[in-house]
Amino acid sequence: MVEKENVVLITEQDEPIGLMEKQEAHVAGVLHRAFSVFIFNDNGELLIQQRAFEKYHTPGKWTNTCCSHPRDGETYEEGAIRRLQEEMGFTCPIEYQFNFIYKADVGQGLTEHELDYVFKGVYNEEPVVNPEEVAAYKWIDFDELQQDVQNNPEEYTPWFRIILKEYLAHLS
Repeated sequence: MVEKENVVLITEQDEPIGLMEKQEAHVAGVLHRAFSVFIFNDNGELLIQQRAFEKYHTPGKWTNTCCSHPRDGETYEEGAIRRLQEEMGFTCPIEYQFNFIYKADVGQGLTEHELDYVFKGVYNEEPVVNPEEVAAYKWIDFDELQQDVQNNPEEYTPWFRIILKEYLAHLS
């Protein structure tokens, strides 16, 4: 039997108020902890992934290198490093960039309502992706990515489109 994964429910001040099963939290649209990782190479290209087609929401959509939820008792950074290894098959040093709260309808009656901690890292090798998580990946020029997201928003996850705008606003 597969153990259900819980997310940490929080106040807007990031004070923990309980745990809830992940899918249940997305049905209820309650605020919980999350992280997003942006991995670049030395050429300034961003590593993006296409979500596996078996994922319970947004299957086959393109998104940032890695994103998920820290477990109870795990820091945002520890969770980000764990998921980078689980999804993309590597770890590298990552640095906290900023955090923000967002709410996004991801379809199928599910809502992401997250306090998202965004991390950035540099890695120059090819990932060894977990096919249960990732259908494909590519390195993409950041300007080209912004143009493609603008021209083909339906190809990207709703949260990635939001995070990309925040990323540009915080780092410009």
